[in-house]
Amino acid sequence: MRGPGIFLAQFMGDAAPFDTLDSAARWMAEAGYAGVQIPTWDARCIDLKQAADSQDYCDDLAGRCAEAGVAITELSTHLQGQLVAVHPVYDLAFDGFAPEAIRGKPAERQAWAVDQLRLAARASRRLGLKAHATFSGALLWPFVYPWPQRPAGLVAEGFAELGRRWRPILDVFEEEGVDLCYELHPGEDLHDGVTFERFLESVGGHARANILYDPSHFVLQAMDYLQFIDLYHDRIRMFHVKDAEFNPTGRAGVYGSYSDWVDRPGRFRSLGDGQVDFGGIFSKLTQYGYAGWAVLEWECCLKHPEDGAREGAPFIAAHMIRRAERAFDDFAGGGDPDANRRWLGL
Repeated sequence: MRGPGIFLAQFMGDAAPFDTLDSAARWMAEAGYAGVQIPTWDARCIDLKQAADSQDYCDDLAGRCAEAGVAITELSTHLQGQLVAVHPVYDLAFDGFAPEAIRGKPAERQAWAVDQLRLAARASRRLGLKAHATFSGALLWPFVYPWPQRPAGLVAEGFAELGRRWRPILDVFEEEGVDLCYELHPGEDLHDGVTFERFLESVGGHARANILYDPSHFVLQAMDYLQFIDLYHDRIRMFHVKDAEFNPTGRAGVYGSYSDWVDRPGRFRSLGDGQVDFGGIFSKLTQYGYAGWAVLEWECCLKHPEDGAREGAPFIAAHMIRRAERAFDDFAGGGDPDANRRWLGL
């Protein structure tokens, strides 16, 4: 496992030091981070088309980050991935993710999003990256807890359509040698293990269809996030280190009651302030040989982001486990394997 890394999306803005990639990367390096995950929709960080088309541009981008003291961990197309599949009820909400010229034009917006993913695959390969982060989008989310009941076959058709949209994109990632990792997230059709399995079936078990593991989203769904690793570790290729807490009451539970973040039973918290068992998570990921980055995605309803970032790097570093190269009881020996039958008294 590599780290600590940090996702820049929640930090970039118009004020220094987070108004340019170079200054943001330096700030993160000084805070103890070894890598930064880059949001490809933010022009302050990257020109995605140029990165896809120019090796010189990518070499310069990686060099600038290295000079600041960090590596590029992965690229992200969370916002563009969302636009690959949008139910019309969400058109207005998600139009802001697209360039102004194609807002209000769902078909053109989707085509743009697909092209963005293709560019991201090429850019990732040019940068020497092995994994990429995105969202699946959602056609079925309006029907997640239906009343009246869903018609027969609706879920099957929704996942079939999702598969038809994503299969050609996954093929591009296969050509570029990059894993496409879906963050399983409420609001997306891929939000838990069962929905990921449905999707995987719809794309024929595609080898590049993988998971960005973020335990905070499972805490807020009341899922067993440790068993999830046991079940899906072979598909976990990215890791967002994010904390959360879930404190249901007699007044509110999983759905949050339309409350603001600070008043919801389920809340995102800075690392160490929530309920996630990171000792268990890092142990299981190490057990199964996870070799990707451990990347902080800072989101907290209370703490200032800069404080959360400064606390996050040492928190991740303290939880990372260097895998033992030999068994702890090797000193006691096991005898001569050629004498096994004698050990058994035979």
